[in-house]
Amino acid sequence: MRSFILGGLLATALMAVGCGGPMEQETEPNLVSQEAPLPDCSNEPNANLYRYYNDAAHTQLIGEFGCYCGGLYYWGGRSVYSEYIQEC
Repeated sequence: MRSFILGGLLATALMAVGCGGPMEQETEPNLVSQEAPLPDCSNEPNANLYRYYNDAAHTQLIGEFGCYCGGLYYWGGRSVYSEYIQEC
């Protein structure tokens, strides 16, 4: 009976402590490895945009990304079908 009580106490103690060692913290994302940095639009009075379409015939505009009037401008989605627009 005594070993049964000690076994129960040991099992309870192990459940409170948990299994394994300390948990590792996730590392910060490596922002250097991103595909392209965000453009600095602060000195861009003109529009330099990429327009994204749903197909190669540019049937439907699905998004834009770039500089517009000194600020970063983006909306919608992106695709492989794009064109670069530079407007003054």
